[in-house]
Amino acid sequence: MTTYPLTAVRSLALHAQGLTTPLGTGALPTLASINEIVERVGCVQIDTLHMVRRSHYVVVWSRLGSYDPADFDRLVYDAESRLLFEGWQHVASIIPLRDYRYQMPLNDHLRHEPSDWFKQWLAQEVNSELLPSVLERIRREGALRAADFEYHGPRRGSWWDWKPAKTALEFLYSFGDLMIADRKNFQRVYDLTERILPQWVDTRKPTSEERDRFWIEQGARALGMCQPMQAADYSYRKRTQVKSLVEALMAEGVLVLVEATLADGKTHSLVVHRDNLELLQQVVEGGIRAERTTFLSPFDSLFWGRGRDEQFWGFRNLLEAYKRAPDRVWGYYCLPILHRDRLVGRFDPKLERRAGLLRLKALYLEEGIAADEELMADVATAMRDFLAFHGAKELVVEKSQPEEFGVKLLKAL
Repeated sequence: MTTYPLTAVRSLALHAQGLTTPLGTGALPTLASINEIVERVGCVQIDTLHMVRRSHYVVVWSRLGSYDPADFDRLVYDAESRLLFEGWQHVASIIPLRDYRYQMPLNDHLRHEPSDWFKQWLAQEVNSELLPSVLERIRREGALRAADFEYHGPRRGSWWDWKPAKTALEFLYSFGDLMIADRKNFQRVYDLTERILPQWVDTRKPTSEERDRFWIEQGARALGMCQPMQAADYSYRKRTQVKSLVEALMAEGVLVLVEATLADGKTHSLVVHRDNLELLQQVVEGGIRAERTTFLSPFDSLFWGRGRDEQFWGFRNLLEAYKRAPDRVWGYYCLPILHRDRLVGRFDPKLERRAGLLRLKALYLEEGIAADEELMADVATAMRDFLAFHGAKELVVEKSQPEEFGVKLLKAL
């Protein structure tokens, strides 16, 4: 059996994610190319943090370069352009409408086998009456936010302590009665699914096993090469629940076992989806090479296989936003730096929107990586595009490790 080298492993993984072509070499981004990226990776995670543009916008920028985020929004929220929707896959995500039917088993499960918390909430008479009344109000008035429902109850505490109408809206959304029609200041706007879902969308309901099989195969394709159970991690499947299905896909030859050298220098058994075997051969023959330098959201789908960042790149992708400041190693919201087939560093940014300034509170180069001319030129090119994408005209580096990395970057800019 061929043992594939680490360079081939990385190149296939990056190509599967749309992260190999050099920045600035493709056509200008369009609605079609933005949609193609989401379809290619399967879904894009939504997150509330916005030290720079929100994560789902950055994920597309990493692959296409500067584009208008309003175009992304049009694909999700505009009735004339809608090809994507908000749903649950790898947590809260933006998902291609072509895959809508694979949400339906979860909707049914949540409706017919509710959690204990929901049963307790529904047991209160005022709440049981709230679900139909909220649904009827949206039916009469059109799309509404939680803020459109008055609340005169006790003051609420932490962010998850929703007012009753917000809870009702979220349950109706999880059941599939409502969809997200828009976002206003990132607040969800809910409307009836029948008014949002285009007629062309396939609504044939799969079984839970068919859904799991689809998502595992999608994960294997999108990861390029991975450990068998990492294909399940990609869509947040519980490994214990789908282990037998992964094994069945391997036995059928859908997931093909290969040997490869990883970052620890040892040979490991990995799987490649049979649809990616031709791509693997192109990588080996030099037809596909990792040539892109870009920055990645900490929520990027490149990292959705558990432990894959260290196995493939010897790099640990960390989000430390929810740690106490003294416990952080790198910073609040670090973006990894991809240079060709390596993860070479990271930076902790803060966009000062009114001033048009991007502040790097910390900039790091990984140990053993040299800040040579080629690296600095490529990182500077990516940083110029990143600044343009954020409407920033100035870059400030507060701290750099090593110091020469920050100095050389500013000079290259």
